[in-house]
Amino acid sequence: MKKYIIILLLGITSFLHAQNSITGKVTDSKNNPLAGVVVDASELHKSTKTDENGMYTLTELPSGDLTLVFSSIGFAAQSKKIEKTQNIHTLDVVMDELAFQMDEVIVSTPFSKLQSQNVMKVDRESVKSMQEKGSATLIEGLATIPGVSQVSTGTSIGKPVIRGLSGNRVLVYTQGVRLENQQFGDEHGLGLNDSGVENVEVIKGPASLLYGSDALGGVLFFNPEKFALTNTFQGDFGQRLFSNTLGTSTTLGLKTSTDNWKYLIRGAYNTQSDYKIPDGDRVTNTRFQEMDLKAGIGYSNAKFSSTLRYNYNNLDVGIPEDGIADQTASKKTTFPKQGVFSNLLSLNNTLFFSDSKLDVNLGYIQNDRSEFEDSNVASLHMILNTFDYNVKYYLPKLGKVETIFGVQGMSQENKNLGDEFLIPNATTNDFGVFGTGIYNWGDNSLQGGLRFDYRHLASEEHGIVGEEGYFEALNKNYDSFNASLGYKTNLAKDLSFRLNAATGFRAPNLAELSSNGVHEGTFRYEIGNPNLKTEQNLQTDLDLEYKSTHFEFSVSGFYNHINDYIYSSPSGAEIDGFKVYDYIQNNANLYGGEVALHIHPHPLDWLHIESSFETVTGKLQDGGYLPQIPANNWDNTLKTDFVIGKWLEDAFATLNVSTTFSQDKVSGYDISSDGYTLLNMGFGGKVKLGKTAFDLNLNGNNLFNKTYIPHLSRLATSGIPNLGRNFVLGVAFKF
Repeated sequence: MKKYIIILLLGITSFLHAQNSITGKVTDSKNNPLAGVVVDASELHKSTKTDENGMYTLTELPSGDLTLVFSSIGFAAQSKKIEKTQNIHTLDVVMDELAFQMDEVIVSTPFSKLQSQNVMKVDRESVKSMQEKGSATLIEGLATIPGVSQVSTGTSIGKPVIRGLSGNRVLVYTQGVRLENQQFGDEHGLGLNDSGVENVEVIKGPASLLYGSDALGGVLFFNPEKFALTNTFQGDFGQRLFSNTLGTSTTLGLKTSTDNWKYLIRGAYNTQSDYKIPDGDRVTNTRFQEMDLKAGIGYSNAKFSSTLRYNYNNLDVGIPEDGIADQTASKKTTFPKQGVFSNLLSLNNTLFFSDSKLDVNLGYIQNDRSEFEDSNVASLHMILNTFDYNVKYYLPKLGKVETIFGVQGMSQENKNLGDEFLIPNATTNDFGVFGTGIYNWGDNSLQGGLRFDYRHLASEEHGIVGEEGYFEALNKNYDSFNASLGYKTNLAKDLSFRLNAATGFRAPNLAELSSNGVHEGTFRYEIGNPNLKTEQNLQTDLDLEYKSTHFEFSVSGFYNHINDYIYSSPSGAEIDGFKVYDYIQNNANLYGGEVALHIHPHPLDWLHIESSFETVTGKLQDGGYLPQIPANNWDNTLKTDFVIGKWLEDAFATLNVSTTFSQDKVSGYDISSDGYTLLNMGFGGKVKLGKTAFDLNLNGNNLFNKTYIPHLSRLATSGIPNLGRNFVLGVAFKF
């Protein structure tokens, strides 16, 4: 497979440059020219802005079909699908004013539709908006999205949870590549820095049709920052300060683009001390330091587009074991701790033909993870190398039908270099083939697809039979057929309806198959089961959404049935004083949903009232509840937009009240949690002082210094609360 991909990439040199171009004028509904509208040809990684007369020009465009997206704050985004670009030379656009956030093209689902046109409901949140809420890390920001929670260990470690599913059941994509970093463990963080990430798209439900195994519960798709506008140079510097952890987060980025070439580089540094709980004590060794480097180079012409990106992440993070012990504001981690080094290289290519196109995405990830107990010699040292490929061919459009066929897979090797083994040395090879299509007529869209996947897993024998740390050799094969079907229609002018049903699957991971010892951070002896079967699920989603100029309402419900759900359960035995947990399987059901309301009353155009509620229940089919199911949450925000003179523009102030309810629907060995309410406030805008301009953001989180313990906190068993009051100050300069 690799041989053919390389031949295909080398073949691009045979393509000749074309000189197709499009120019046009963008106006509002009153025929006034709009300046600063972004015109984006995302398939080419090329974008420009309209001038003061509303004019724009894009050159060196492919001869076949192309999608252009026009977006500007305060106006409804427009997606223009151009068929046979060589026949179109002028495209004028009229944009309508919109009080709510812009509609955007969704990248994580096929066919690159605007969210309003998408058959599947996908939530999209920008990193900037998450930072404006005072989030210290990327995972904290994700947890503010309805339907998304986190399994947390203080501020330093967080794992995403989508509608009650986490770990290997949630697939993470970044730079167009699946992120593989030993994500089976709750004590392993997300492994991504928010610097250089533009936004995240959340698929809440099985996406195995598009992504294969491990997308059973959903997908987090992180879109990297775009290159600079054509023929421009852009730079930015950002700094955030955190009062509770005495932390700082710094980022610096530079990028430039010509008609064909694009370049960018970004560095970031994040450091935090032990976090302080409401009574004034600090939780020992919850400190961390993180360095991040991202770089990219791209080239595009009328026949070919290619982007090479690189990401290096170095995380030094403490493992809290002593609770409230040594009190210090030091940011230097102490033992025990983790050291995680990640290298991610991605190559994203698109070849344009007269009436079709081919996407070839390749990725390589090296995840180097060490744990240090009481010295600088790693007791646990694992290196995970993953090669990932994803090839999709977009067939010529047949009437109103669009179709994609693709192959996808990965080759992965896990090596142990330390004395302790958490999982054995192993190799995993995945291969999948799929096809999906969409049929559009009027206000209706019908989308469906089929997929087949095969996984081969082989591990080495290690240790002494009958003793802790022994792993028997494994040679396992798993396969699965999956399908999806979705329908979207407009029941009225502003009312849309979506109904989706999809199957998903997940092959058991190495920890579930082979564990034999005390799992660090859990204080329990875990025993794997080599006879575990593949998890298989069927989820049905229903979404009703109403959007008008000053009112937005949506309700989403889901029912998820999982056959052979894998979980650990206490056996009643003990080994060396540790309770023994076995990995077992049982059928399970999860159900719930989200409700959201946004009011922008007229004539009070400066006022926004937002409210959302999320709930999920997880049950075993033969009785009892599933572990690690998040508590219900009700979130309310009052936001005002304003301007003060000539020195403060695009200003906002927010008042947020977030209520998390008690969770007593727990498994037999989980701990019930009490409810709590947090008050948060925010203020920000663009400050102009002479020729100097910068973005300012000030947040106060947990203003009443409330003592609370989230249900999914890994420190809950020790009775350790989350952060007390925290003020966050952020500034960002562009040059």
